[in-house]
Amino acid sequence: MTDSALDPEDRKIVTLARSARARNGVPEGAAVRDETGRTYVAGTVALDSLKLSALRTAVAMAVASGATSLEAAAVVTDAEGALAEDLAAVRDLGGAGTPVLVAGPDGAVRLTVSAG
Repeated sequence: MTDSALDPEDRKIVTLARSARARNGVPEGAAVRDETGRTYVAGTVALDSLKLSALRTAVAMAVASGATSLEAAAVVTDAEGALAEDLAAVRDLGGAGTPVLVAGPDGAVRLTVSAG
């Protein structure tokens, strides 16, 4: 998928995820968009007592802020795809059909998968 084929709102969450990764110097950045269009951005959390992927952190931030559903999610990572645990978190809030955009560090979307 080329960047120009992305919906502007999807391009926005990929850009936000990429920015979080770069700004915080973490392995992954993620962003999710809730049912009202609000976005939640996070990076990987790697504390001795708490380890969360960027995507699970972004979903947790959405839940903590009162979101009841997700429209889309994006993760910027060196990995080839999204982890099953990350997809499960997106599915728990957004449903099985929620699209998850997986992009490389350059922001280019490698694939889009459903959370289900």
